Amino acid sequence: MKYFRDIGSYFIMLRKVFSSPTKGSVLRELIIKEINDLILGSLGIVAFISFFVGGVVAIQTALNIDNPLIPAYLVGFATRQSIVLEFAPTFMSIIMAGKVGSFITSSIGSMRVTEQIDALEVMGINSLNYLIFPKIIALLFYPFVIAISMFLGIFGGWVAGVYGGFSTSEAFIQGLQQDFNTFHIFYAFIKTFVFAFILATVPSWQGYFMKGGALEVGKASTNSFVWTSVLIILANYIITQLLLS
Repeated sequence: MKYFRDIGSYFIMLRKVFSSPTKGSVLRELIIKEINDLILGSLGIVAFISFFVGGVVAIQTALNIDNPLIPAYLVGFATRQSIVLEFAPTFMSIIMAGKVGSFITSSIGSMRVTEQIDALEVMGINSLNYLIFPKIIALLFYPFVIAISMFLGIFGGWVAGVYGGFSTSEAFIQGLQQDFNTFHIFYAFIKTFVFAFILATVPSWQGYFMKGGALEVGKASTNSFVWTSVLIILANYIITQLLLS
């Protein structure tokens, strides 16, 4: 029953987030701040992880196809498919559930502990709209982060494959172009928008409805990561079934 009550509070929260909007000029400042914190602040870790994971994918693919009967372009092909279909949109989102999700939960949870949210309500401000709506809008730019992840993942694969002696540049690029399906890009970004909404709302929900003191803020951040990761994986499965099966 507890889980059903929790899920019910999530949907009640969503309904209130989009009602009684905050003043436009205030929202603009909040959105710019959230873009800086959630999007621009994530670019460094995204770039670092994407580049080296792309390199690992290319090396592992090359080491497992050491057979003259297998075409050389398969390294580039496998790197492209792995990065575009799963790593960049899905696994990067799970990593962001740890970074972005924990940041959102701890910041809102700290406001709950210090009674700042109660103060907003006393002033007649819709605290849910004030705190969560700017995060949802900011994370609409999340596909931009995933596009960078895709590019750097593939570039990292090219660097590792070519300069590691596992593939030639011509063969790797041929693999990138081989049987390219533009619908896979569409599929990846559809997933990304869904994951962005989960990343914005689930951690906010955990932080907003937490109870207790500073210790519970840490527990709420942990719960946020678990809930967000599980929902991303479930959403990934459902979207894949709907769009690719």
